[in-house]
Formats: sequence, structure tokens, C-alpha cells
Amino acid sequence: MEFKTERLTIRPFTSNDLLDVFTIYNNDDTCRYLLHGKWTIESMHEEFNKKLKNRELTKETSLSLAVVNNTNVIGDLSVWYTSMKETVEIGYCFSNKASGKGFATEALSGLVKTLFDIYNVHRIQANLDARNKSSQKLCERIGMRKEAHFIQDFWNKNEWTDSMVYGMLRSDLDLRNQHNVCT
Repeated sequence: MEFKTERLTIRPFTSNDLLDVFTIYNNDDTCRYLLHGKWTIESMHEEFNKKLKNRELTKETSLSLAVVNNTNVIGDLSVWYTSMKETVEIGYCFSNKASGKGFATEALSGLVKTLFDIYNVHRIQANLDARNKSSQKLCERIGMRKEAHFIQDFWNKNEWTDSMVYGMLRSDLDLRNQHNVCT
């Protein structure tokens, strides 16, 4: 899968992306709400190779995509099928340098449209750490709705954390597009 938005190219990772991706994940603040800790010099090749292998979305494989602005990778999008029919989960992470410029909203809006149009998925969901307010706002900006807030349901990095589930159906995207045309 590869597509473009107004300012971005979203495509599978290439070996040339290693240092940009390392810069994203070699940051405690960025990784605070992720399932893994920050990347180190020792772990970066192993972690990055996982992203390189995830080049195609199938029922058995996940997809990892680079979000590129000009020539720099500024973000990472992940998509995988859940056990529920025609349902995918999305994950995302962006460089601190890209923060506040609308890149995440632009990339994720393009991703959900592509998933509905090309992959004909029924439902897109995102599971996130409830403390991650930026991620909550991002989900809401692209038209996802908060569907659940679980209290201390997830053990991560030696602590119990709350999690939230956001979801979206194609009809949500269609309604959002109709609303944007009318306003």
C-alpha cells in the first residue's frame, strides 16, 4: 500500500529510513504510552527489521508504513487485522518535531479512507493508553468515537494502566465527509 496526501507520502519502510525511525523511537516521552521502551543503538536494527518485513496487509501479516514529509520519515503507521471479521486495528507514532503541524491528522485521515476504500474493511479501531490525551484527540479529529474506557485492565511497564478503545465504521467516515461538504 502506498498513497499520498496533500503534504505526505505514506509507503512501506525502506532500509534508508532506519535513522529517521530511530530518532522517533529513541525518546522516552514518545515511547511512554507504547508497549515497548525506547529503542537503543543495540536494539534498533532488530526493531527496524520487523517494520521492514511488514510490507503487506493480510489476515496473517500486519502492515507498517512510513509517513514521509519531503524526504524525512516523520511517522509510523501500523495496521493489522483483529480476530473479528473485516476489522482492523491501527497504531501510530510520530516524531516530536512533527507535532502540532497537522501531519498525524492528515496521515491517519488518509489511512482510514484507504482502508475503507481499498481493503473494504467494516471497522477500524484503536486501543490506547488512557493517559495519552494527544492520541485521544487525534482519534476524535479523524472521526473516531470513544467506545470504551477500561479501568486498570492492562499491565505495562510495571504498572496497571487504563485503556481506551476508539472505533469507526465506514458510515462514520461518510457522515463526516457529508458534514464537511455542508459546512
